Amino acid sequence: MDPAFWDTSALVPLCVDQQATAAVWALSARYSVVVWWATPVEMRSAFIRLVRTGQLTPKGHVEAQVVLDELRRDWLEVEPSEQLRERAESIIERFPLKAADAFQLAAAWTWCLGRPRSRPFLSGDAQLLDAARQLGFHGIEA
Repeated sequence: MDPAFWDTSALVPLCVDQQATAAVWALSARYSVVVWWATPVEMRSAFIRLVRTGQLTPKGHVEAQVVLDELRRDWLEVEPSEQLRERAESIIERFPLKAADAFQLAAAWTWCLGRPRSRPFLSGDAQLLDAARQLGFHGIEA
């Protein structure tokens, strides 16, 4: 299985039934998961937001957290570093991204040792995918 960098927006549908769930599960059979260190926090935040908006039941919330814990056993996590933070700062200067998205993209850059050419980057965020593609990643919509 080839490794791919997975943004939080690509992982949430693995844990919560959403429109993208079937497509993302198909991608998970093809690509192993590489994530940014803060991704579990972002995912839990997404779960809570879905509960608050009534799109996820309390039972569904518990089930989503169980799936997240299972995913974490097998994924590779990119740890924070000074170099990664500097890369995120330069990404903010170049692209109209939120800080969390800049960290995601900087983590992907760190994972591939600054050689993104054709490396898979999965995301459900069009703006983040566009930035990833401009950096040379193979952006895959999740």
